[in-house]
Amino acid sequence: MTSTKDFTLGILTSGGDAPGMNAAIRAVVRAALANNARVVGIASGFEGLVNGEFRSLGPRDVGGVLQRGGTVLQTRRSQRFQEPKGQREAIRHMNEAGINGLIVIGGDGSLRGAHALATQGIKVVGIPASIDNDIWGSDMAIGVDTALNTIMEAVDKLRDTASSHSRAFLIETMGRNSGYLAVMAGIVCGAELVLIPEVPSTVDEIARSVEDAYMRGKTHAIIIVAEGSNIRTTDLARIIDEMDVGFKTRVTILGHIQRGGRPTAFDRLLAARMGTRAVELLFEGKTDVMVGLKSMGVEEVPLEEVTSHARELTMSYYEMAKMLAR
Repeated sequence: MTSTKDFTLGILTSGGDAPGMNAAIRAVVRAALANNARVVGIASGFEGLVNGEFRSLGPRDVGGVLQRGGTVLQTRRSQRFQEPKGQREAIRHMNEAGINGLIVIGGDGSLRGAHALATQGIKVVGIPASIDNDIWGSDMAIGVDTALNTIMEAVDKLRDTASSHSRAFLIETMGRNSGYLAVMAGIVCGAELVLIPEVPSTVDEIARSVEDAYMRGKTHAIIIVAEGSNIRTTDLARIIDEMDVGFKTRVTILGHIQRGGRPTAFDRLLAARMGTRAVELLFEGKTDVMVGLKSMGVEEVPLEEVTSHARELTMSYYEMAKMLAR
């Protein structure tokens, strides 16, 4: 194991924020300090790494952050870091600060950035955080459970109004390239229909499903639409109204409320486990790996493997959502 007495560990959050990032930061900082290492927080993701925006983090700096959404280190996308010159600047600043190892918390793009640094000799460990749950090598990413609970709460409330007024509600979730959130929300919220990027739908098919729900005596229809679906949500609502299928439609776009909020117990525990294990891996001399949740255990996964694959939706969940909607 690497000596931790003179070890300086850097940590950053990158890409889209996800509930539980702060819990992961807290776990990393306190696990490192417990082993007598020094911790440097890097502001604004890879952009802050290029700029050398560093500050020391102590145990009190991460006090009271466990229950907060977002990221206290802040996050920003960085065009400059994608260029070789920007990466050289980042590495120079790390060397000047005496940073021996880096932990990167974020989604697919963030982990690609981590892998790029690892190939240039930097010791890096990644932690997956993405509400889309689209990261290869981990059954669940930090933030997914909280986002699903946010969607579920919103849909439960909207159903009350939908039933009272006999409406069809089209509820748009995040998911530009992945239908994970929409499908899981469809199952746990009892939606009549789920529209996702992975399965193109026609207006006629959707209209028939809504009309069928009306004819079977349902008091409402809930349609969960991933933002990457092949039919725009507002256009779909207008067309269904014009087709006169029984229900009148209303649209709710949940947007960025899915990213925020207090992380659930599951996300806090997952962040604690991943953060602690990431520190252990660095102290063991490991690099170019991500910590992933597999069969409820936390394991290391090569970043090259993570960044060369895309985690696809398990279609059996989509079939389940359709079956349970009848």
